[in-house]
Order: sequence, then C-alpha cells, then structure tokens
Amino acid sequence: MLSNNKNLRMERREVIKNIALMVGGSISLPTLMAMKLHESGLSNSLDFTLSASQRKLLAEVAEIIIPRTDTPGAIDAGVPAFIEMMLKDCYTLPEHQSFIEGLDALNSKDFLNKNMADKISILTAIEQESKALMKAYNVQQTKMGDNEDKELMNAQKKGLPFWRLIKELTLLGYFTSKVGVNASFEFVLVPGRFELIKLKPGQKIFAY
Repeated sequence: MLSNNKNLRMERREVIKNIALMVGGSISLPTLMAMKLHESGLSNSLDFTLSASQRKLLAEVAEIIIPRTDTPGAIDAGVPAFIEMMLKDCYTLPEHQSFIEGLDALNSKDFLNKNMADKISILTAIEQESKALMKAYNVQQTKMGDNEDKELMNAQKKGLPFWRLIKELTLLGYFTSKVGVNASFEFVLVPGRFELIKLKPGQKIFAY
C-alpha cells in the first residue's frame, strides 16, 4: 500500500485533507494521532484482534461505503486488512471498544443476512445516530482537563463513534492504496504548462 511508503508522506497528507472534506469536516483527532503514530513506524502494541465473523462484517461495511463498480471497491484495495492494522497499531482502547461495540450491534441485527436495501437502511440509521454521538464525544473532549478526577473520566471515556471510525479509515485506506489512487486519479508524469483544464465527462482528475 502507498501508506507504507515514507517518500509519499506529503502526498498522503494532501489525501487526508481531501478525505476530511468527504466526511463532512475535519479528520478526527484520534485518526490524526493514529496517522502520526503510523508514519513514525511505532506501534501501540495493544491486544486487538477481530474474529472471522467480525472481519466479514468489517469487509461488508467497507465495501458498501466504497463498492466495486466500474472501478475497484474497498475489498479490492485491501481496506479491511488496513483498518484492522490501523486499529491494532495506532488507536487506543476507547476506539477499540467503540469499534467492537459497533460490529456487535450490526451482528445483533443479523446484518450479513439482510438484503442490500436493508443493509443500507441500517447503516443510514447508524450514521444519523452518530451525529448525536459525535456531539457528545466533542463535549467529552472539551471537558477533559477540568477539575474533575481525570482517572475516573478516562475510565468512563467513550471512543470515537463506530461509524466515524469505519468511514474515516475506509476512505483513508482506499485513497492511500495503489488500487484506490489508480482508480481515482489519472497519473501525469510530465504535466506540461500550469493552466486550467476543463475535464471531459467521466475524466479523472490529475495526480502529478
């Protein structure tokens, strides 16, 4: 994956900025910290492993977020393995708990055995619920540092909501993979003059 290439760090940061627009705002602090840790080559070394059934759920949701059409989808780009790796190596316990709780909630709804329309309906509802969860999460972050007992607050702290986590990491994994870059951008080795170009219908934007 391109995300493992140290020579492409600047390009990756630009990708992250673009992903921020895709998810409707700035990239969350846990994901920014995870990316910083990933680029440093360090690891949290926490015990985080998904079961086979959880991996199936993860792959299905990632593929719904970026499905295979006339271009490769999330599974083609290796996104599920990327997400599990990032969670294990670069995120902390609150995000691990949020992610597992999100997968368990989907499993309780028998998500994998639903038809596509029902799956999309379930994920749409989760996305709506996540808006309220993100508000609570942001309030929680601003209260850290008050005069309350920090150890107690840390023990009760909720991680980034499941939907925000999986959406950010799906986009990040896809657009920093060779498959995702090739599917989404047209590489131009020698761009020529710097000028405005009107793209033709269906034409990919340029990556120099």
